[in-house]
Amino acid sequence: MAESSRIPDDEGLRADARRNRERILVAARAVFAEHGIEAPMATVARRAGVGVATLYRRFPARDDLVRAAFARQLETCGQALTEAVADPDPWRGFRRLVETACELQREERGFSAAFATAFPGSTADHARRAERELKALIRRAQAAGALRADFHPSDLGVALLAHCGLVAALPHDRAASRRLVAYLLQSFRAEAAREVLPPPSDLPLRNLPLTADRPPARP
Repeated sequence: MAESSRIPDDEGLRADARRNRERILVAARAVFAEHGIEAPMATVARRAGVGVATLYRRFPARDDLVRAAFARQLETCGQALTEAVADPDPWRGFRRLVETACELQREERGFSAAFATAFPGSTADHARRAERELKALIRRAQAAGALRADFHPSDLGVALLAHCGLVAALPHDRAASRRLVAYLLQSFRAEAAREVLPPPSDLPLRNLPLTADRPPARP
C-alpha cells in the first residue's frame, strides 16, 4: 500500500505530492481571500497541514504560489480577451470581457485580493501583446460609435478595482455586484458622454489580470 502512493501521476508527481500540492492551493486561495496575497507563507502552510519546507519546495516564490492558485481564473481572463478581440461586434466583445472579469472577482475573493495588489507573473512580451489587443479593442468600439470617445484604457482598471472593493465589502451580495457592473457599462456607452471627464488615471494596464500568460489571439 505504501508503494502505491509513489506511482507518478500525469504531471510526474507522486500521488502524495500531488495531494499536498492541491491542499496548498486550496489553502492559499482561502488565506489570500481572508488576508490578501501578502499573508505569511507559513499561514498557508499551516492551513494546508504541510510543513513550510514542503510549501517552498513546491512554490519557491510567493508569485509562483499566487499564479498557481489562480491559474484557472487567469486562463479564463486571457481567453475572454482573445474572444473579445475576435468578436465582430467590438462593444459586445468589450462588454463580455468586463462581465467575465467581474464574474471571476465575485467567484473567487482571493482573486480580487490578488488583482487589487497588482497581479504578478505576466512576462513582458505577454503583457505588451495583451495591452495592444485591449487598446485595439477599445479603439474599434469607439470607432463603431458604441464606446465613449473619451474612454481611456486605464478606466477599465479603475472600474475593475472599484468592483473589487465592492466584492471585498459585500462578498455575498451578487445583486449589488451585477448592478454596479451594469452602471459601469452604461456609463461607458457613447450616448452617456455629456460632460468632460477629469484626466484619466496613470494605472498601468499591465497590472490587470487580463495580461496574464496565454496563447496569442487568433487573427
